[in-house]
Amino acid sequence: MIESVKIRRQCMLDFYSHYEHLCALQGSVPLKAVKTNLTQGALDLIVDRIKAADWAPLLNAIRHNKTLTSIGIRSFHQQGLGESGVERYKTYFRRRIPAIRSKDLTGQLCKAVKGCLSISDALKSLELQGLLLRERDLILLTKGLATASSLESVSLAHCPIGDGGLETICQSVKNSSTIRYVNFTGCSLTWRGAEHIANVLKHQAMKRHGEAWAESLRYRRPDLDYMTGLRRITFNCNMLVGDRGASAFADCLGEDLWLKALDLQQCGISNDGARSLLDALQTNTTLVVLDIRKNPLIDHVMMTNIIERVLMNGNSANSEYKWLSSPSSKDALKTRPKKRTIVLGSGRKGKATIRIGLTSKKSVSPGKKNMSVKDSYSPKPLPPGTKGFLPWRTAERAKRCRYEEEIFYTADGEALAQVAQRCGIPVKVTVESASTSETEETEDLDDVIHHPDLAKSLEKSNVTKYQQLQLELEECMEKLKEEQRARVKAEERITELETENARLRNLNTSLSEVLHAQSVTNMILDDEGVLGSIENSFQKFHAFLDLLKDAGLGQLAVLAGIDQSDFGLLGHPQMNSTLSKP
Repeated sequence: MIESVKIRRQCMLDFYSHYEHLCALQGSVPLKAVKTNLTQGALDLIVDRIKAADWAPLLNAIRHNKTLTSIGIRSFHQQGLGESGVERYKTYFRRRIPAIRSKDLTGQLCKAVKGCLSISDALKSLELQGLLLRERDLILLTKGLATASSLESVSLAHCPIGDGGLETICQSVKNSSTIRYVNFTGCSLTWRGAEHIANVLKHQAMKRHGEAWAESLRYRRPDLDYMTGLRRITFNCNMLVGDRGASAFADCLGEDLWLKALDLQQCGISNDGARSLLDALQTNTTLVVLDIRKNPLIDHVMMTNIIERVLMNGNSANSEYKWLSSPSSKDALKTRPKKRTIVLGSGRKGKATIRIGLTSKKSVSPGKKNMSVKDSYSPKPLPPGTKGFLPWRTAERAKRCRYEEEIFYTADGEALAQVAQRCGIPVKVTVESASTSETEETEDLDDVIHHPDLAKSLEKSNVTKYQQLQLELEECMEKLKEEQRARVKAEERITELETENARLRNLNTSLSEVLHAQSVTNMILDDEGVLGSIENSFQKFHAFLDLLKDAGLGQLAVLAGIDQSDFGLLGHPQMNSTLSKP
């Protein structure tokens, strides 16, 4: 065997060795990120910092690999659409666009993934996050998914594929015998995309009903869990799905026996869509997760009823399908928060600054340091050798470590607030009532605490802002209710007009048929040839009757009910008859 072919076959069984071999052939250095993110047969890369020249060996290694069980390619690059022209010009050279955003490189990536899917029997999970996939890229992915023999999970989270791209992907998903989980979080989808997924569920349900019937013959009980098809669909952060998309899902969920989890967080669903989902749950007993949190237009009572109904379905067994605690679409692509510096004023002694961030380091002003009473207080030190004595270095180190541990490693918002209150630092905890995810914000404002007037002014400004936001929220809710009422009236008016239109259309059709029949009759009567033929027929009939009379057979006419006056022809004298003779 040729040495190069032998090396290639050996490298196909080991991803990193194959990648190093390709880098050596190209004359480049292997990326450290590839080795650090390659654990137990799973490759998970953040590719924003990978240059275009370093992509060729990586893509070739992915294309020919047979051992990876999971591939994740993630991009967290943001466009910065909210920036003004001047700010965008300033950050043009500072924010470099990643190479993965180019059209050619995404095409090569999809080709490599397609090749890996077609030859690999071990790949179970594919995740492409935040990539700009074009139509031709989605066609390549569709062909790869159609040939995959072991893939179970597909995720295109935060890839703006739209409804058309989702329709392309669904062509291979609906016929796949292995894919059980799809994730289309933040993919710019609308209710049309929901209808595409609903059609996939209906198509798979028809096939599985046939399989279940075949397995139920001879008094056997079919095992529904081992049948092929989708088990979980994640549709979060697609605000244009709305009630129409929820109704599309509800239509297929009513009689579905296989789908276990459906995630619809932040999908713009209101009470109407939630009510249709609740009606579907009256007959569906297999769905164990129906996540409609983070939809503010749904009432708390309606959401509680749906969640209770779903939890009743999942009570019978310990399900492997858990409730997701995914962040919102904006938080998923959010970069590390930057420290914000507020300059209060300047003088001869320097500027007083406030640093607002997540670190616990106190802001140090160049001028005179102000110490609060609590910070300046220290207990009387114990003499060395007594019980409870600690050297001052050890005490300070223990205090600092305890402070950092309590502030940064406490997950519960209430405990975090208590710890911060004990340490003398104000904390603002934001807990979302309809979500399991909680966000904590700690602000290091020691300089503000030391200045009471400034602290009061900041508190007043926060209160006024909160009141303004409440007023704006109430106005928006009133406008929304008015628009909903107007929409209901408009729909009722449309229904009335459609009914009236149908009635008028039927009346018009009947009148046109009557006029057409009358016109045909008039045309026939107005024709002189028809009238002439009718007159000739009558003349011949009268001549025949005269012949009968002359032949002595006029009695037949009397028996037939023909009067003797009928024998006379118009314009002719009546002929003699032999009826009077015996």
